[in-house]
Amino acid sequence: MVLCLRMVLLLVVLVLGFGSNGVYGAVSSSTLSKISRINEEGPYLGIIVPNSFEMNPLMQSGSFVADLELPYLDFSGRRFRIGRLKNEKVIIVMTGLSMLNAGIATQLLLSLFKVKGVLHYGVAGSANPQLQIGDVTIPQYWAHTGLWNWQRYGDGPEDELALESNGDYTRKIGYLKFSDYNNGTECSKSSENLLNNVWYQPEEIFPVNGIPEQRQHAFWVPVNKHYFAIAERVQGLSLGRCVNTTCLPRNPMVVRVKRGISANVFTDNRAYREFLYSKFNATAIDMETAAIALVCHQQKMPFIAFRSLSDLAGGGSALSNEAAVFATLAAQNSVSVLLGFISLLSS
Repeated sequence: MVLCLRMVLLLVVLVLGFGSNGVYGAVSSSTLSKISRINEEGPYLGIIVPNSFEMNPLMQSGSFVADLELPYLDFSGRRFRIGRLKNEKVIIVMTGLSMLNAGIATQLLLSLFKVKGVLHYGVAGSANPQLQIGDVTIPQYWAHTGLWNWQRYGDGPEDELALESNGDYTRKIGYLKFSDYNNGTECSKSSENLLNNVWYQPEEIFPVNGIPEQRQHAFWVPVNKHYFAIAERVQGLSLGRCVNTTCLPRNPMVVRVKRGISANVFTDNRAYREFLYSKFNATAIDMETAAIALVCHQQKMPFIAFRSLSDLAGGGSALSNEAAVFATLAAQNSVSVLLGFISLLSS
């Protein structure tokens, strides 16, 4: 049924879509023809990676075999690489930095191609001091923690937020009080801070099986249950420990954790990292995954992410300059877990 609808759409565009340059709208007839050819070989696993630093270890591993006839499709600033990983047909796309780029790349992937599931991998900061650089985390839930309602000075936790009565905002998730982190104190009590409080907010979502323009809300977005169950079997995977002669204190491990969070913030601040850990019980901190999770959630697409810890966000590790030394190892470890997961998935 889905294939028939795609073919009807293609036919309509080809019949009605020719202008003086052979294009009517955003997608050329030649691109639509290539997309149709790619989808005839589907469905595919979508592999989403943040940037070239994290993509290069996968491309250099020899595991990816590009399609001989159509190895890639360039569209809207993205390159969709077509081929195989292990025994699975895959389409790999790089997002670029930030939630916006991650969301756009994911939506394009799911809109253009016949995809059966989405796997995401990369590096992340760690909010959990009990884990080590090089460990690969597989969170069960993801949240976007960059959507805030910033409360006016003078109002407190008991005061209703602006537009809260309309259902636009909520106090259910909780808040960050800036005066809790003032350096200066008076009589052992924290003084007021003009920045007051920010309240964390859920995303508005519009699921594909919902009523158009009738919003729902989501904060903690779960990964696919089947994928998360398979991920338990990846936990014994052997991972890299050393960069040249510099080695981590112990062998890195793969661990399923409860929560990961994302926002358009590079978190290099100990106080905020400790707040995120105590408030949300979060482990992985990055700038893309929650956007991918939210798009997949809205599109009812199976999803899971593997994020390798490259640093303790805000420092505090016994290792000096850990991110610069071990980032490449962390990226490689995330690729190893991705390939191990795909092997189990296809078996």
